[in-house]
Amino acid sequence: MDFEISPTDLQQILASHSTPADTQNFVLLDVREPWEFEAASIAGSTLMPMGEIRSRLQELDPEAHIVTVCHHGVRSLNVALWLRQQDFENVQSLRGGIDAWSAQIDSAVPRY
Repeated sequence: MDFEISPTDLQQILASHSTPADTQNFVLLDVREPWEFEAASIAGSTLMPMGEIRSRLQELDPEAHIVTVCHHGVRSLNVALWLRQQDFENVQSLRGGIDAWSAQIDSAVPRY
């Protein structure tokens, strides 16, 4: 599995998870700060700031497909790499972050 996922590929995954049962093995993990999440977020994402990942690790399913999201993709890639070192094999980072998501997929998501 690649370390990064494109906004287009993420959009396809989200479209294929149309029921709550579909989302049980998929987590869109937003690792930004709460103020950033309030300013702009992708529907269905879960906020877990980067600084809290280590202490909240037990909240994540190591078998789930996790896509991490931040502003431009740097923090989320660092979190994805760290999670892989913790034996989370199905983790990817959104390439370009929420900024790329807004520019390429959903212009209703504010850019900041």
